[in-house]
Amino acid sequence: MNDFVPDFSKLYVPDLNSHKGQNGKLLVIGGSCLFHAASLWALQIASKIVDMVYFSSVDENNQIVLDLKKEFRNGIVVPRGRVEEYIPDADCILIGPGLPRKEGEEEGDDDTKELTERLLKKYLHKKWVIDGGSLQTIDPSVIPKNAILTPHQREFEMLFGVTRDTRHVTRTENVLPVTFDVLPFAKEHNCTILLKGPVDTVCSPTKCVQIAGGSAGMTKGGTGDVLAGLVAALYCKNDAFFSATMGSFLNKKAGESLEKRMGTYFNSSDLVEEIPKIMKEYTG
Repeated sequence: MNDFVPDFSKLYVPDLNSHKGQNGKLLVIGGSCLFHAASLWALQIASKIVDMVYFSSVDENNQIVLDLKKEFRNGIVVPRGRVEEYIPDADCILIGPGLPRKEGEEEGDDDTKELTERLLKKYLHKKWVIDGGSLQTIDPSVIPKNAILTPHQREFEMLFGVTRDTRHVTRTENVLPVTFDVLPFAKEHNCTILLKGPVDTVCSPTKCVQIAGGSAGMTKGGTGDVLAGLVAALYCKNDAFFSATMGSFLNKKAGESLEKRMGTYFNSSDLVEEIPKIMKEYTG
């Protein structure tokens, strides 16, 4: 099996004559009273790639980011009640990292299902990346055309109501065992699915690839949130399948690079700092 490597010549690169705002605007909707860091990791990696990140969370998380802005000045904090004012201007919206399931909601949290489904239905023509709590609560009928979904295996089960079956596997350009046949769901919902695992499976409605690699150090909390932010940032200026495969590849290569230097003793913040180095290595 040959290792999958995306075509880096297709990656959007800012023009020297471009100005602020032309190279991507991402809106991140995530976080809760319980989960503070998830949406922050997505914010931090995205801020290294696109021109502007709008960050909308519950008041408690918004204040954390406002405090961070004494040192971190790469995003605009948007009160949850005003989030729809920023959707039209965003090239892509990431929703779900750190949003709670119903049984995890606390006072001050939004209803994840209601929030997600309302926005997906109202702005179905926008570019969406759906992750975390949103994947765990929505009905698959509301998935917008051309959305990118980033589930781990349990979220895939919950969203589509399926169980693991190793007898039926998606045939991909790089064939490895997987636990779900992903392609039919990508076809049915006309979306791109990045099924996370030791080997990621990425399917559009017409094609699939599998991406191996990474590190056991990436089992720590937050690495999926970094991946979601990376994919969403890439999707601002690239197509869906390319963004999902590129994000998966870069995330895994960053994990491998960290393991060479640090063993498995690294965290999601380390991953955020390593990914741009990997991008530079491959783009020259």
